[in-house]
Amino acid sequence: MTPLDKPLRRALEIGDRSYTLLVDASGLKLTEKGKRKGIELKWDDLVSGDAALAVALQASVDAK
Repeated sequence: MTPLDKPLRRALEIGDRSYTLLVDASGLKLTEKGKRKGIELKWDDLVSGDAALAVALQASVDAK
């Protein structure tokens, strides 16, 4: 298996919007193209089952 030793970026489209997905050793981040802030998900949160809670908390903080 190949280790994830450097960030991996991929472009994708969801609906009519373009996004960048960044996958690295700490987790993943989905950001709308041209923006800096996005949704981050740590691998620890995903494995522990707290992923939905972590994303909802971040979304509520970013909305303010």
